[in-house]
Amino acid sequence: MIVNFSADLPSFCAKSPGKTSARSSPAFVLLLLAIWIGAWLPSPSVEGAVAQPIATPADRANHGKRVPSISATPERVAINIERGSTEIRWDTGDQSVGFVFVSVNGGKPGLFATASKGSRVLSWIGVGSYVFELCGDAERQTLLAGVTVSGISAPQVSPLTALWQSRAVRWVLGVVVVAVLYVAIYLSAPGAIPKGFRAEPSTSPRQLHVARNLLIGVAVFTCLDGAIFHTGLYTSILAPASYAGRMATLARAEKQRVSSGLKEVLVVGDSRIAEGFSAAAADKLGSAARFKFLSLAEPGSSIDIWYYALREVDPAARRYSAIVIPYGYGSEQSHIQLFKISMAAPLLHYSDCFDFPSGFQQWSDRFRAFTACIFRGSALQSDVVDLLEHPIVRAKSIQLGQKRLAARAIYKGRDSDITGTSYDPKTGQITFPPRLTEAQREAIRYSLAPPSQSATHHLMELQRVWIQRILDRYSGSPTAIILMPMPRGPFGGGSQFSLAYGTFFGGIAVHKPILLLPEHTFDFLESPQYYFDGYHLNGKGRQKFTEAVVAELVTRLQSADSTHLASDPE
Repeated sequence: MIVNFSADLPSFCAKSPGKTSARSSPAFVLLLLAIWIGAWLPSPSVEGAVAQPIATPADRANHGKRVPSISATPERVAINIERGSTEIRWDTGDQSVGFVFVSVNGGKPGLFATASKGSRVLSWIGVGSYVFELCGDAERQTLLAGVTVSGISAPQVSPLTALWQSRAVRWVLGVVVVAVLYVAIYLSAPGAIPKGFRAEPSTSPRQLHVARNLLIGVAVFTCLDGAIFHTGLYTSILAPASYAGRMATLARAEKQRVSSGLKEVLVVGDSRIAEGFSAAAADKLGSAARFKFLSLAEPGSSIDIWYYALREVDPAARRYSAIVIPYGYGSEQSHIQLFKISMAAPLLHYSDCFDFPSGFQQWSDRFRAFTACIFRGSALQSDVVDLLEHPIVRAKSIQLGQKRLAARAIYKGRDSDITGTSYDPKTGQITFPPRLTEAQREAIRYSLAPPSQSATHHLMELQRVWIQRILDRYSGSPTAIILMPMPRGPFGGGSQFSLAYGTFFGGIAVHKPILLLPEHTFDFLESPQYYFDGYHLNGKGRQKFTEAVVAELVTRLQSADSTHLASDPE
């Protein structure tokens, strides 16, 4: 039986002869495509999530004063073999100083942070209950808000369940759903029930062009995503406190900065550099030798993100006299996957769709990274939702961007330390002074837990690959590349890392001389008095580290031309 589309059109979409039928309409196919993409693209996750208080009528009447809030993303943390991670955000709502306390499993509350607003990523969440309280005073007399984070043991998942939960299966099911919908609508039109299904009914005034319409739909969606997210249009209104927003703001400020005319040295890094290195102090120390130090360090970042940040701020690869690249085992390698894609999103290009995913171990993360390069909006879904829900709050937050950068420039580090803490590497025994909170103790225990062999191998391979790419990018540039070891912590580092890094640089092809600081350059900082947790230098350690970095770099850069820099630290 031959089906005549013009006779079988539903009443709500009937058209005059000669017009394209509903079944062949590109709009119909685009609608199905939109439903498919909305349902099966990765759902908003913790990456770049921005928790905001919900404004009430009383708030709006009070000249924009917000309700004090504290939130955790996520509140329920699944714990596998390693510990889990969550992000704590708080805001007193009126610019007054807030005091954040944490108690573990009903224990004594300890001071966690002090600021009117802020956020912290915690990577030491274990099985148990963590209560975070935002108070208006240091004595906990005025409770402003609270949130409870629960660490839950992840249940063992059967292979069948794991297959069902896999993203690949979800995409296959998405394709099946679209096909079923298309056939169902085709067969549900009024009139005689078709006995067969032909791609091109002979009486149809026009061809269906299903494949063409699908391709057009994909092209339109890609162009729309590119116009909004790949052109910098949306990047300028990212939430400044989100991972993507912080990275975008930092890169944009450095890119727009006017050259000082001095010998500029750029230092990249993660939270250890952000906490441990002061560009302002380094400027004073190096000013006599006409050096200017700059920092592009951002907590949570990794070496592949540093590569993309360098590409963004130095497109010609000739802007700086020297670039300092830290190396060594990091504190954020086990949980960085949660935030890495969102942070890198503002820096990614279409051409990065293969290189960037290669830095992830799991195929699900690689797929999300690939999708973020093509459809950048998929990595910024949480930010878009937050913008739509709180546009006024977002506008005010963006206006404070310069103040945040100014506060970052004058930051002098933390005042606290972990003096009195001792660690015996032979027995694994850790002794804490009574004044340390349970949160600080958990963070130190986590920092001393030996990483798995696979995690160590992955980190070293990641650094080797991306250091090589940075060297290749600057191979024809006058910019000197300096590889600098990171301080290993208050109790030093494991011998396995020393042995591994002893042969690490032998596999890197060097096309130009580089400056490689010896691995033990900063061993003098391996003392609890210079740290406020198991990874990060405090204010005193920050000053010592900055002084040592400037002394090393100025001496070496002055004593040798960049074409004669030694590539062997020995």
